[in-house]
Amino acid sequence: MSYTVKINEIHFINHDVLYIETEKPEGYTFKPGQATEVAINKSKWKEKKRPFTFTNLPEEEVLQFTIKTYPEHNGVTQKLGTLQNGDELIIGDSWGAIAYEGTGVFIAGGAGITPFLAIFKQLEQEGKISGNKLLFANKKEEDIIYAPELEALLEENFINILSDEKDTNYATGYIDKAFLNKHINTTTLKKFYVCGPPPMMESVINDLKKMGITEERIIQEAME
Repeated sequence: MSYTVKINEIHFINHDVLYIETEKPEGYTFKPGQATEVAINKSKWKEKKRPFTFTNLPEEEVLQFTIKTYPEHNGVTQKLGTLQNGDELIIGDSWGAIAYEGTGVFIAGGAGITPFLAIFKQLEQEGKISGNKLLFANKKEEDIIYAPELEALLEENFINILSDEKDTNYATGYIDKAFLNKHINTTTLKKFYVCGPPPMMESVINDLKKMGITEERIIQEAME
């Protein structure tokens, strides 16, 4: 089923990440971590659907999205960056495999952080955030979205690594087996939530399995 929703608020939160708040259709439901297909309600764009994750809580009276844009692609995300308050989006029903199943480590690459944002908000609301950890991989420090909020929420359990920036207080490189071994305890952290570009996910999941993490302990969903 499709729904047409009006944009209440839209702005960039950093150099290439867009925040969008829309109306919420009556009776619309989703779970933290889920996504929907989104299209722009304009000529030539209505059939160009892309998956984006809800980044607010289901009980709120609006829908919120945090979307990494790719202006050089001249595609949907570039067009989204030109929209204004009052423009309309077309969304579908909610779907998604990422859901909280217990204390663990969340491993995100770039835009792969988005399914985790609503989950963290829910855990904070329920008093269950303690014991969870986030490993967040980006290219540069300017790419780390919601850093102050995540640091306040997770404190020392918010760990960043940057691939394209060496003059930084953060670790440099990629989330590989050495980095995983340094930052996670495979016995106390029962679940491993992984979301990011497919090559990054494949590499991380292979490393987790080499460390003895079984398939049923890994919750995954690829982001484009």
